[in-house]
Amino acid sequence: MTRWNRRLLLGAMVVLVPVLAGCEAGLNAPTLEYHPASVGTTVTQNGIRIDNAFVLGASPGSSLPPGGRAGVFLSIEAQNGDRLVSASAPGIASSVQLTGGSVDLPAQSLVDLSGPVPKVVLTGLSSPISGGDTVDVSFTFAQAGTIALTVPVEPNAYDYTTFSPAPSAGSSATAKPKPTKTVPPSPGASGTASNSVGGATGSTTPTP
Repeated sequence: MTRWNRRLLLGAMVVLVPVLAGCEAGLNAPTLEYHPASVGTTVTQNGIRIDNAFVLGASPGSSLPPGGRAGVFLSIEAQNGDRLVSASAPGIASSVQLTGGSVDLPAQSLVDLSGPVPKVVLTGLSSPISGGDTVDVSFTFAQAGTIALTVPVEPNAYDYTTFSPAPSAGSSATAKPKPTKTVPPSPGASGTASNSVGGATGSTTPTP
């Protein structure tokens, strides 16, 4: 190859590089491709592994209101066995409910608290929360103590539409039976009546 040909080849490569880069930045650019929602928080502490913990928020463009409820989803594995006894979210919710009570964690067994209905529910939200926010939640175990972590709020969309929102506060209320009304007898008439099979016989005693 002559020196002139080598120069032509190098010149062609210089021209092609920006063109190829432009194609990558077109409609098929990686930044324009669909990306699934990010996974939740994972932490290992005191023999407890909390995996993929997140809070389910409202649909995109909206927020869960103050005073509302939000479900927390996660999986827990206890190396030597333990029990989740309570949870809290100071500054985020007035209380955190474990629906159904404490959760037993057999040794080296993954306990999935991913629903679809949430087992851990934030109640009495102190401020609106929406997808993209983070909240601080603490989980207290009988043996491992308290483990605090920051979990993301994922919008109720895309990969998270299979999860159910937190049930409303009154959804578990049981309807009270209505009292039975007693109808008093009509005034001015009292009597006795008897009927026999095959014919009708009766007697009426008038009121004096």
